[in-house]
Amino acid sequence: MRRRVTWVLALALQCVVASHAWAFGLDDVAAQARTLAERPYKPVVDKLPQELKDLDYDALRDIRFKPEQALWRKEKLPFELMFLHLGRGVREPVAIHTVDSGRVSDVAFDPAMFDYGRNRLDTQKLRGIGFAGFRVHHTLNTATYKDEVLVFLGASYFRALGKGQMYGISARGLAVDTAQPGGEEFPRFSEFWVERPRRGASSLTIYALLESRHVAGAYRFVLTPGKNTRMDVTARLFPREGLGKLGIAPLTSMFAFGENQPGRDDYRPEVHDSDGLAIETREGDWIWRPLVNPRRLLVTSFALDNPRGFGLLQRDRVPTSYEDPEAHYGRRPSLWVEPERSWGAGRVELVQIPTPDETNDNIVAYWIPGGPTPPGKPIELSYRLHWLMEGPAPTNLGWVTQTRRGRGYVKQADGDLQFVVDFDGPALRALGTDPKLEANITLDSNATLRERNLFRNSVSGAWRMTLRFKRLDASKPVELRAFLTRADKPITETWAYVLPAESDKP
Repeated sequence: MRRRVTWVLALALQCVVASHAWAFGLDDVAAQARTLAERPYKPVVDKLPQELKDLDYDALRDIRFKPEQALWRKEKLPFELMFLHLGRGVREPVAIHTVDSGRVSDVAFDPAMFDYGRNRLDTQKLRGIGFAGFRVHHTLNTATYKDEVLVFLGASYFRALGKGQMYGISARGLAVDTAQPGGEEFPRFSEFWVERPRRGASSLTIYALLESRHVAGAYRFVLTPGKNTRMDVTARLFPREGLGKLGIAPLTSMFAFGENQPGRDDYRPEVHDSDGLAIETREGDWIWRPLVNPRRLLVTSFALDNPRGFGLLQRDRVPTSYEDPEAHYGRRPSLWVEPERSWGAGRVELVQIPTPDETNDNIVAYWIPGGPTPPGKPIELSYRLHWLMEGPAPTNLGWVTQTRRGRGYVKQADGDLQFVVDFDGPALRALGTDPKLEANITLDSNATLRERNLFRNSVSGAWRMTLRFKRLDASKPVELRAFLTRADKPITETWAYVLPAESDKP
């Protein structure tokens, strides 16, 4: 009897060892990334058939994945994958695999997966070209329909949605040399592994291999869709020689015009996917920088030590602020980055690029680690992404609800500039009717403060601060900061505005 028990235990141990031997995880992807980083970089060769290169925007949109071909649909699993076709916009194929009980299987491209619409293409020439990316579907807004909740498409870009949201802001795996004179380097996800979800699963795990001229990397994404969709990100980066400015957890959005920078000859009051950069410091202080569409490239940053979070937010949710029933800018998600463990010293950098209209993403924000990045030494980091409709916002402070630029009636123009800033939130409302607040305002050396006011807005109940100032040199920007205090103690986040230069030449 004892011999039989020993044999059963040994067999069970062998099964455990075998299961571990078959397991696939971040270590496997990291081993590939390390090998890539030790070898010379090989650019991707463009092998896209000419028939696809010649398709215009509308023709390419007419190529649609057949929903009945969705991966895991027949099995009625909680998540499904649908795949995206290569074309002139995305020419570099990505390899896609599934992971089932540790076993890796390839997802092969097949033209039969797609409806080519009005396009007349020889699908025999398309066999084996690969996919441009993929979409993840899951029940989100109703219990009977699987909505698109995540898409990976192009370079290292991806977008996700929470309940009731519409696509707007994008995230990226990594940013390299953004806004540098020598040009930006765009790392790309070249290979994906997607774990087959179990029945009843609420999360989906995705691995990705990142390649670039100066860095290779391994990523694990754990997607949890919901009212506020969450994604846990773990990455291992392997730098090569010559790696320049490294942007961690980069966010990309659009700001054309808004209440602080009205548009010209456009019936819509505001057009933007995000209206400000928010930062929560290690000490729990908050900074709010409203976005602008500058005349020339504008790069600013905030030096921090172990921030609690940062993100590009869409705080204005009122539909009449946009008057665009097709774009629904009020439903574009905010995207918040929550660091895991210690990120140390560094800075949050905000890049704002001139754009003539809303067709271009012109806003980028990311974290830059302090100190040099030695080649060959791995960089390990983890963070959590939140796609949100509301918040995040300070719990013990008031926050900025709107920023407006412009003067009221004046008899004669004097060249002064004026801003109207509203602060609100439960922390301010709890102070009563006469809390005796003061506005703490500072301007840089390129401006002189002429007038300041602070009063309660009798219509909205918010506290309204106005400041009027004279800019000394219109060819240079002006940095303005303000927050409200009570008994010399800050009770709101800091409004940190940069007024761009009026000239489009430095």
